[in-house]
Amino acid sequence: MNQVSKQHVEGVSKVVIDALEDIKAQDIRQLDVTGRSSFTDRMIIASGNTTRQVVALANNVVEKAKHAGFMPLGVEGETPGEWVLIDLGDVVVHIMVPQIRDFYNLEKLWAVDPDAEGDDASPEHPLDV
Repeated sequence: MNQVSKQHVEGVSKVVIDALEDIKAQDIRQLDVTGRSSFTDRMIIASGNTTRQVVALANNVVEKAKHAGFMPLGVEGETPGEWVLIDLGDVVVHIMVPQIRDFYNLEKLWAVDPDAEGDDASPEHPLDV
């Protein structure tokens, strides 16, 4: 990824994380999937306590991204709201209720070594909040 793309990803990520924190998202994680994905460079994963909060988080991310000039390419899953995906191109956002997040375990799926156990095997970057 070149410097301009990296700055773009960082800018989009900051807007997304700020929007998630505004509505009290839980366990926000960033996964750098550069070189392992052909469709995005970063995934941001967060949890909401209820489907209503998941939808509110997603709506806030979309609103803040548009306001910052980052137009979403697509939003999926607002109904039923257990897992909402927001495609911002270089950044894809997954917002889920905890049960769905635990079941699909995207952090492990996108780990550097999928057979490894524990946080040390994952490229995730927990936020210091």
